[in-house]
Amino acid sequence: MQFLSHTEWPMWFGYAAVAASIITCAMKTMIPLRIVSMTCNSLFIIYGFFGGIYPTLILNLILLPLNTVRLHQMQKLIKDVEAAASTGETSIDWLKPFMARRSFRKGDIVFRKGDVADAMYYSVSGRYRLSEMGIDLPIGQVFGDLGLLAPGNLRTQTIECIEDGDVLTATYQQVKELYFQNPQFGFYFLRLTSERLFDNIKRLEQEIVRKNEVIAELGGKTA
Repeated sequence: MQFLSHTEWPMWFGYAAVAASIITCAMKTMIPLRIVSMTCNSLFIIYGFFGGIYPTLILNLILLPLNTVRLHQMQKLIKDVEAAASTGETSIDWLKPFMARRSFRKGDIVFRKGDVADAMYYSVSGRYRLSEMGIDLPIGQVFGDLGLLAPGNLRTQTIECIEDGDVLTATYQQVKELYFQNPQFGFYFLRLTSERLFDNIKRLEQEIVRKNEVIAELGGKTA
């Protein structure tokens, strides 16, 4: 007597895949979750192929390479963040694969002062201006990141598009997930936002000096 019939043994791969799927739902960190998801996909592929369940087979043949790509991206992200944290670099090239592209036209308001902040941006092309300060942002500039740390998560400035262009955007939910999954990213994000904060303070100080010089010049003329 055979231990398992020809039609019964593929079911065990199906049960194992279901168990792996349940485990992924309970996991909190992304890399182990991706690895278990790939294991789950592989088990479902075996189950679907030998069991003749082709919708399950096709679905997991699609999901397996997707999970593989995402795992590679996450491993590269961690490697790049660790390198950036050790060198003090504040480029966000490593975050770009996780960001979505969005286009703006001249006159569009990216966000207004007082709006609820829900995303950070990276300028790719076009021109964008801090309306309250009259300062143009350079290409390759991160903006909107301070809203994540601001009281009430409210925008502190208005950003207007003054020349058609594109930005990359990451939601604060994505940033929070990366923050809690990877301590190196959390440290890096604090460096990035601190640098931006100090840049803003420097701009304000320069603006105050400029206005004081103008006032002094006007006072000299009236005297």
